[in-house]
Amino acid sequence: MTRKTILKTTAICGALLGFAAPALAQVTCAGAGTGGQWIGGSEAESDISTADNYREQMALVMGGNDYVALFTLSETTDVRLEAAGRGSGDPMIDLLDANGTLILSDDDSGGNAASRAETTLDAGTYCLATRSYDGGPMTAFVRIGRQEQDALTEGLNSFDDFASSGSCDDAATMGALGTSVTASAAQTPYWRFTLYEPTAVTITATNEAADPLITLYDAFDGYLGENDDYNGLNSRLDMVTPLAAGDYCLNVRALSDDSLPITVTVSAYDAQAALLELYARGDAAPPLDGTVPVTDLGLVGTRLRQDVNSTRDMAWFSVDVDASSLLLIEAIGNGNVDPWLIVYDDLGREVGQNDDYGGSLDSLLAARVQPGTYVIGVRQFGDGQGLIRLLVERFVPAQ
Repeated sequence: MTRKTILKTTAICGALLGFAAPALAQVTCAGAGTGGQWIGGSEAESDISTADNYREQMALVMGGNDYVALFTLSETTDVRLEAAGRGSGDPMIDLLDANGTLILSDDDSGGNAASRAETTLDAGTYCLATRSYDGGPMTAFVRIGRQEQDALTEGLNSFDDFASSGSCDDAATMGALGTSVTASAAQTPYWRFTLYEPTAVTITATNEAADPLITLYDAFDGYLGENDDYNGLNSRLDMVTPLAAGDYCLNVRALSDDSLPITVTVSAYDAQAALLELYARGDAAPPLDGTVPVTDLGLVGTRLRQDVNSTRDMAWFSVDVDASSLLLIEAIGNGNVDPWLIVYDDLGREVGQNDDYGGSLDSLLAARVQPGTYVIGVRQFGDGQGLIRLLVERFVPAQ
């Protein structure tokens, strides 16, 4: 398995640093924030726009799961989002809006394996999900504040090995919106592009062997956003709020090998394509309306088995349960494939997920369920194809 796991949006566990456990939030960010906790202990105290200081929690990240902190903004605000692991912990963060749209992700931008992102957000409610890059248990500190408030992390300046030479003044020019350019981070650390009208954009940087990190600036070197490890070790930055017409500068760094080519693409943001990407990664449950193929396996009696020709994209299945039961679901790769498994109910609420159960690469999940329809997603870690055997067993209480 590679250095970092694919990002996942999962179940929640944690406690507030130095205080009683905060109230559970009702806002779900399309299911990703179910069970999440207000960063300030309550919704009113979690308004970062008006808070007298940053808000911080201690996140207890269980193996394979996320810790989700929720916060609100009463007005457009420049915010800083950070997560720093204790000991050898290496946290990763995702920021989602109230509709479940992924705004940004980060792994190492805080320096010393910590995560950090600074961006401008409109008024609304947001979910900040924190996980361990290796899928194991971890304790981390999560801090959300305005950019003028004290930072938790050192920032990328602590990564001297990854410092890029040059500046936006030396940026190479990209072509028209939608075209791609390829160069190593050592050869071309800065790219410049121009928008001729207000446009929401998606920026990608691909080559997992290089492990790219991208940072976007405006024409005056003002920070706009960054991303590391959106899908595997590749990067993607979605600027869903249209950027004003003008010139922009993109810094490309390689966290593994700056001599390897990295393909960079700037294209118009496609909301539908971004939603399909969430389904393909398993970060949201697909609707049962035919938008995404979902194979109906029917009513679970005692045992169902399905072979899956798996890829990096999620294969989806649905099962029906007609009585209160325990579902035991396995994804078996027999050592040839590394499967990842996730289960949602028909409203898109996550039931559970698992990767690498019992010291093997196989996945196993057990969940008590009520009558209803459940959606099961399975995919493999990494590229290529492989056979995964999906097993669903149902157990009922003894009479």
